[in-house]
Amino acid sequence: MSFCCGASMIGTKGTLKHFHTHIHNVPITFCPVCHRVDVHYLAQQEFDILAEYAHGDGSAEVDYDDYVDRDERALLENCVNHESEEPIDVVRSQIDMSLDLLSFAKAIDDKPWQMELKKRLIVLNNRRNRLLKRQSSV
Repeated sequence: MSFCCGASMIGTKGTLKHFHTHIHNVPITFCPVCHRVDVHYLAQQEFDILAEYAHGDGSAEVDYDDYVDRDERALLENCVNHESEEPIDVVRSQIDMSLDLLSFAKAIDDKPWQMELKKRLIVLNNRRNRLLKRQSSV
């Protein structure tokens, strides 16, 4: 599982830029709170090799899937949430995990972590409220 801001990151595929080359369909994880993006740790080595070759060839765009054959299920099985899920379900899951971690942070009396988790919960709660408002207006 990949973590950021005190809870889990979401697994998906995305486009990353390496110098002047855009590499599409790269397995990534991203944080729904701070929007940090990382190459999935199981794809990092292949991404690095493909990025260097594509940059060396002067390619403007490359599709990761055209060069790397990998079981997508294995890449996403360590992610708690996936982009294909309903956004409100992802946010609720993230809130639940953050609340669990906050309880643990209180139990071990880790004040800095508690503050970080409370900030994360504020962001997630605001996102949940926007999603609920959007759903009710549809």
